[in-house]
Amino acid sequence: MLDWDDLRFFLAIARHANLSTAAKELRVAQSTVSRRHASLEASLGVRLLNRTPDGYVTTPAGDEVLAKALRLEAEALSLERDVGGRDTRLSGPVRVTCSESVASHILAPAVAGLHTKHPDILVELIPDPRELSLSMREADVSVRLTPTTQHNLVMRRIGTLRFGLYASAAYLDSHGEIDFEAGCSGHHIIAQLDDLQDSEQTGWLATIASRARVSVQTTGHEAAVNAAAHGGGLACLACFRADQEPGLKRIALPTKVPETGIWMVTHKDNRRNARIKATQTQIVEYVRNMKDQLVPVFENNEAWDEATLAEEVQDAETTHRASHPT
Repeated sequence: MLDWDDLRFFLAIARHANLSTAAKELRVAQSTVSRRHASLEASLGVRLLNRTPDGYVTTPAGDEVLAKALRLEAEALSLERDVGGRDTRLSGPVRVTCSESVASHILAPAVAGLHTKHPDILVELIPDPRELSLSMREADVSVRLTPTTQHNLVMRRIGTLRFGLYASAAYLDSHGEIDFEAGCSGHHIIAQLDDLQDSEQTGWLATIASRARVSVQTTGHEAAVNAAAHGGGLACLACFRADQEPGLKRIALPTKVPETGIWMVTHKDNRRNARIKATQTQIVEYVRNMKDQLVPVFENNEAWDEATLAEEVQDAETTHRASHPT
């Protein structure tokens, strides 16, 4: 089989017509140039160069190979110019995947201002209920609400989401005081297992409101927010979203709702990619600036906030390796 690298040696000899100058250009010994050229002729089964008193000249077959080799060289140089160093440039697309609620209320405003710093970076923000595969290059960055232990992924905790129990003022007026010891008897709840909540929040609500009636079930956090704002019942919602809804009131609780970490994940091969790093930095800075909204302080529950601060010490990068890649 033809060794394409041998063509470099043939081109150098054809250009300079002698072995010593070709060897200097290629920074190898003259014997290496001679050996590699002999290897090329042997693999093709034809003589490409004739030695004359004036130096080496191409044969008819050599002329044909020379023309093709020059085109290959030109393409290789073009490829190097176009692609070489691309990962060090602050330009090109970065595909970011996350849940719908995170995309709409955290990442969209986070990346909106990236173009003012790096106008040649294009962020492709892809809300998706499933986790797109970083290993299969379906996405460059994933912002998740659960940690991963998948193969060759770099994971970093960048924040926390706090949840609370909410209802509309009209609902609370019509249904009366909430008796948590009685399992919220006489009340309605909006049940969900969606892009923000997981089994911990769902289980907490089922426990604290064990005698309440389910009035609405949904897989969308926005649907739950709107159902609660329109009097549908009690809903366990992310504080950063529910606190912005004028029609909702946060209810004082006897126990803390389980919180959720915000994790940024990328493939280990992309850790030094300039445009991906710039996008990640933008997201991290925005999430940290949102901390008072993402983790609001609940009155008379300072211990909860101390626990949250302790958890965020885990903000260091960690590479997880497992037997099954995403």
